[in-house]
Amino acid sequence: MSELVLYELEGCPYCAKVTNKLAELGLEYDSIMVPGSHAERTEVKEVSGQTGVPVLVDEAHGVEGMPESDDIVQYLEETYGDGAGA
Repeated sequence: MSELVLYELEGCPYCAKVTNKLAELGLEYDSIMVPGSHAERTEVKEVSGQTGVPVLVDEAHGVEGMPESDDIVQYLEETYGDGAGA
């Protein structure tokens, strides 16, 4: 299992923004597709405290459930992109 896990929904443009950044950075991750109904997203709620997607888990850096695509993209760039280690 990868240290990066992305909870996402098929056809979600916000999720696509995150998967595009993961691909751009060449990062491997596990994808967990969630149900379309917010009421059925119990696993996402347990991880992040809310039912929206995308949600990123990065065990290597202690990220247990980061929501919001813009925040995730920024985090990935700062942690794994050109700005990493700066």
